[in-house]
Amino acid sequence: MNKVEILGVKIDNLSLQEVLEKIKKFLISENQHFIVTPNPEFLVLAKKNHDFKEILNYADISCADGVGLVKAAKFLGKRLQRVTGVDLVWAISELAEKNNYPVYLLGAGELVAATASEMLKKEYPNLNIVGAESGGEILDPIQKDPDLLNRINETEPKILFVALGQIKQESWIFYNLDKIPSIKLAIGVGGAFDYISGKIKRPPKFIRKMGFEWLYRLILEPWRYKRIFNAVFVFPILIMFSKIKKFRPGNERNLKS
Repeated sequence: MNKVEILGVKIDNLSLQEVLEKIKKFLISENQHFIVTPNPEFLVLAKKNHDFKEILNYADISCADGVGLVKAAKFLGKRLQRVTGVDLVWAISELAEKNNYPVYLLGAGELVAATASEMLKKEYPNLNIVGAESGGEILDPIQKDPDLLNRINETEPKILFVALGQIKQESWIFYNLDKIPSIKLAIGVGGAFDYISGKIKRPPKFIRKMGFEWLYRLILEPWRYKRIFNAVFVFPILIMFSKIKKFRPGNERNLKS
């Protein structure tokens, strides 16, 4: 598989359609699978948090959810295609409807998952959503929550969308997926439920293409300034240092590779 390594995190250079083709195989296999959707902020956090970096690299597929990753890859002389968590939720939901795969939504704010569920059902009326809850009681993703796991297990979902925010959602999936045997695919989707539910309006397509989603989010949610600072300022600095380090004297071997 064609992977691009950025700040020690391996990202798959796959289109949305290529990701879906792999997901189709995941859903008919005997094994469980895990997808992550990192953006620049994820990689800044992974730089400081070794466990988080290991979890990201453990995933079966890592999609570049952020134009910053695409630009960073280009700066490093690589090619990377962008596949957002929101687009994946819609595309996987369409696939699930066609094949009657049960889906469970976990995460986001109070009633946001339930509202997102209603919106998905409007688009895909036959989609079998067997559960939708905020997961607000999840304080420690490593610690097992028997009540939550029992609620999910009772519905026997095959696909699980988890929107608990970076680190927390990936850690929760990593430490709990094997306790929900019916699930064949779990994916961390960040703020996807907020967009799908209509709680937050998605930026116009031209803004997304230009890479100014961060400015759009900052205007709508000024409290996110620390996270946006990491993505827009800290991440590019780390990328520049990584390239300088690669090509500084003494790294001739890297120049030939």
